[in-house]
Amino acid sequence: MRPLEIMLVITNLLVLAALTVPLPGRTGRVRRAAPPLALLVMAAQLLVEGQRWQMVPAYALSAIFFVAWLVRTVAPARAARRGRIGRLGAILGVGLGVLGLMVSTAVPLLVPVFSLPRPTGPYDVGTVTYHWIDPDRGEIFTADPNDRRELMVQVWYPAKANSPGKRAPYVSDSEALVPLARLMKLPSFTFSHLEHVTTNAILSAPMADGAPTFPVLLFSHGRSGFRQHNTRQVEELASHGYIIATIDHPYAAAGVVFPDGRLVTIDNRLLPPWPRKVAAGADPAFQAGILPYLAQDALFTLNQLGAVNKADPQGILTGRLDLDRAAMFGASMGGLVTAEACRLEPRLRACLVLDVFFPADVVRSGLRQPTMWISRDAETMRLEGWDPEEVDLTQATAQAVYEKLPADGYLVRIPGMFHANISDAALYSPLFSSIGVTGPIDGRRAQEIIAEYSLAFFDRHVKGQPGALLDGPPQQYPEVIFETRRS
Repeated sequence: MRPLEIMLVITNLLVLAALTVPLPGRTGRVRRAAPPLALLVMAAQLLVEGQRWQMVPAYALSAIFFVAWLVRTVAPARAARRGRIGRLGAILGVGLGVLGLMVSTAVPLLVPVFSLPRPTGPYDVGTVTYHWIDPDRGEIFTADPNDRRELMVQVWYPAKANSPGKRAPYVSDSEALVPLARLMKLPSFTFSHLEHVTTNAILSAPMADGAPTFPVLLFSHGRSGFRQHNTRQVEELASHGYIIATIDHPYAAAGVVFPDGRLVTIDNRLLPPWPRKVAAGADPAFQAGILPYLAQDALFTLNQLGAVNKADPQGILTGRLDLDRAAMFGASMGGLVTAEACRLEPRLRACLVLDVFFPADVVRSGLRQPTMWISRDAETMRLEGWDPEEVDLTQATAQAVYEKLPADGYLVRIPGMFHANISDAALYSPLFSSIGVTGPIDGRRAQEIIAEYSLAFFDRHVKGQPGALLDGPPQQYPEVIFETRRS
């Protein structure tokens, strides 16, 4: 909970005590002052920190306490005349007040404005966002032949230490997540509080001076995801000297908000059974072309970063991107996009796929780059509830691509890890662990393993550094099932 939220809950507790516990003499002034004080604290919290739906019980409690105090103040004689009904009403009021305090404390703790772990690398992190239009590519998800493909791309980079400025929000406009809430059959406001989560990155911070240029990584999000859902992993990589471009894929993301306010939501044709099967009544040619089309988003982003490197319109990245050392990673559907982009684009020197099967074209032709696949064993997938066909497809295609690699390959299986662990989901609620969303493994432990293996992989195959974690059995992570083959 944020500081003023904590203060509001404590003030409500004091108000309940002031309204129910007899206070003799001058201490009765506390009874008179406490309820208006709660309203003042609530107003300050709303003005300074902003409202979020998880605090509604606390707001309601402050208002109820104020009304109860007002009744006592306006009609003290009537409030003082108590018979048995009055005493029962008072007891009921105290009970409801205590219940209200419990609920108003529990809800914001269980769905918190969470904090991202501080990155461990030597660099601070900065971020800046771009809106790009591809004039050479029509938009296949709309009927208008004049529509061009548009992208929102957020770039995270090593920043100068202690740069002044505002920390970037985790999500700048929560309207982009309303479609995700509806897909999950939740209220549209469910993810609105993510606007109040702040990252470790400073908006438009100057770049770090530790190196003349930094290698570039592209990131692709999951189906109905959003470009920020792996921010913990992205910030960790940026703090170790990488520039990461996280791509919003319009019509594949939950929602994308463009600078003019337009909200583009996920296209239903990308919902299951795509990409494994063609949906009944769907156009097979269209569905077969979706993945190569999304992979072109990555290649277009790579080209745009080349233009930014020549002359950044925001005056931050000019001359600082080492595009000769570029690689890509993606989660879930983003892993499919990553594999397809790596198949198509030799400029991508390394390929990291998180918890998904490999596309048929990639299995047939193979990949030329060093490739790492981070997922879990078949037993854990079955435990999470995946159907046998999905389990077999995921395990078999990963093994097939691995065995055909002409370059170094790595299979990293994390037993007990569920699909949600490949994103920031473990941070969203402490409740997720107890209700099984993040699987038997501790969610933060899984995130740490993913971050460490990702860093070691890119350090070795993008920077040319040792990446000692990749050399043998992982002593610090004994639960990991690790396979490697060297070219």
